Amino acid sequence: MATQTTGLIAERYASALYELADELKALDQVAADLKAIRAMMASSADLMRLIRSPVLGRSEQAKAVSALAEKAGFSALTGRFLGTLASNRRLFALASVIDAFLAELARRRGEATADVTSAVALTPAQTQALEEALKSVVGSKVSVDLKVDQSLIGGIVVRVGSRMIDTSLATKLRRLRLAMKGVG
Repeated sequence: MATQTTGLIAERYASALYELADELKALDQVAADLKAIRAMMASSADLMRLIRSPVLGRSEQAKAVSALAEKAGFSALTGRFLGTLASNRRLFALASVIDAFLAELARRRGEATADVTSAVALTPAQTQALEEALKSVVGSKVSVDLKVDQSLIGGIVVRVGSRMIDTSLATKLRRLRLAMKGVG
């Protein structure tokens, strides 16, 4: 039930942000800001504590996210939006709001979104080549969401919609281990 409620909250806030960003012709800037926030959230346990803390009051959370937005150089719209989430005690839904906003942006642009997890960070040239390869397979422009997971050892895992391509070394080793157990 809580997840469903969070999803509904996220959809409403993402829709409102999308409409404002579209009106101000700032869709790309807001999308870049949200991707940066998501990356910060993934790399900072302190930021996640700030976002999820029920102990901190509205004003403390609003001041903190305002300072974060200013320090990161986010657009004024993104900064105000983060402040609104904090003031309305909805900061806990930020990750879902980001996902919903980016999904809506991709849908309206006719893009597919690919979640790509690699063992090491991809270079811009590798990312470009991957986007081109995915575009030829999917048949439409593909927006790539990159993540790094060193436990893959090598290779990449690509998810586009319900399709998944796993070329990671960790998966290959798991399969080999299972095959070896079956032989002996």
